[in-house]
Amino acid sequence: MEFESKQIALRALLAEQNLDAMLLRRVSSFAWATCGAASYVNTAATEGVGSLLITPAGRYLITDNIEAPRFEKEEQLKVQGWDFQVHLWHEQPDVIARLTGKLKLGADVPYPGAMNLSSQMARLRARLTSEEGQRYRQVGRLCSEAMEAAIQGVKPGQNEQEIAAILGGETQKRGVQPIVVLIATDERVFNFRHPLPTDKQLEHYAMLVLCGRKAGLVISMTRLVHFGELPEELKRKAEAVSFVDAAFIAGTRPGRTTGDVLQDGIEAYGRAGFPNEWNLHHQGGAAGYEAREYFATPGSADPISEGQVYAWNPSIAGTKSEDTILVGAEGNELLTAIPGWPTTTVSVRGQTLARPRILEIT
Repeated sequence: MEFESKQIALRALLAEQNLDAMLLRRVSSFAWATCGAASYVNTAATEGVGSLLITPAGRYLITDNIEAPRFEKEEQLKVQGWDFQVHLWHEQPDVIARLTGKLKLGADVPYPGAMNLSSQMARLRARLTSEEGQRYRQVGRLCSEAMEAAIQGVKPGQNEQEIAAILGGETQKRGVQPIVVLIATDERVFNFRHPLPTDKQLEHYAMLVLCGRKAGLVISMTRLVHFGELPEELKRKAEAVSFVDAAFIAGTRPGRTTGDVLQDGIEAYGRAGFPNEWNLHHQGGAAGYEAREYFATPGSADPISEGQVYAWNPSIAGTKSEDTILVGAEGNELLTAIPGWPTTTVSVRGQTLARPRILEIT
């Protein structure tokens, strides 16, 4: 059972760190430990309106009287076995101190008197169960549908904020929360790797970036559309970034590390003729209950395991390639493919992979 397996993993982490109790305050950790419950009100918040505390004596949900009814009736957390510790919204009782006493405490955020286990928790959240893999497939499908519908609604003359509204709306109406929506048009695609939407109007070229969250799990994907014939230099860059992305995806296999895969990507950038571009933006990493639970960095030793999800996002100024993949026993499953989208075929590491091209509308 998914829930119990996570409780076992938490207690194993406590034993490894010689601790007695664990406090989970991050929205992502809350969703992970409850198999998908939402603890946020402010969708941009890192810490939620409910905290989870696991001690030798029990499992506790600490919240106020505003949030408790939803946690009980909609998230079904009493049924899941959490002991509700509820206080009035205007009170600030030190429930954690009362429940932990002299216990040695770990936490997924900096917390007074607790060992900060945020890095260790990120690794736990990235170790996905088969049930989470099934939910990830659903989120990937919904995000892909939202992206395709949004692209169909994009037209020259719209500004980036209008395009963001289309993408966000298509995502939200499918029951997925758009936690990141980045839009760039024309020269802004070349100038910025994290382009917040502006009132700049689309002339010919647009990049749409989405991170969508449902049941706590986050999907990441990028697509590009060009109105009119694609310039040759942009074609060359798009082919190069597809080659780099294919190297990342092909190399993401059990028994290797994220450092190994990053090195594959760095070498692919060089072979494609753009050796310094990898320094200009992170290349992605393990996904889960955060858009990236942790990034791949040079020499990083995080092992890749079957069942994990990764989102790589190589970019070369003016173009980018990004999808979310699930690592399988025999191969990697693309969770964010859009049926019928034009692709380019890339052969790398003995594999033949289809990567999305820039959609040309003429």
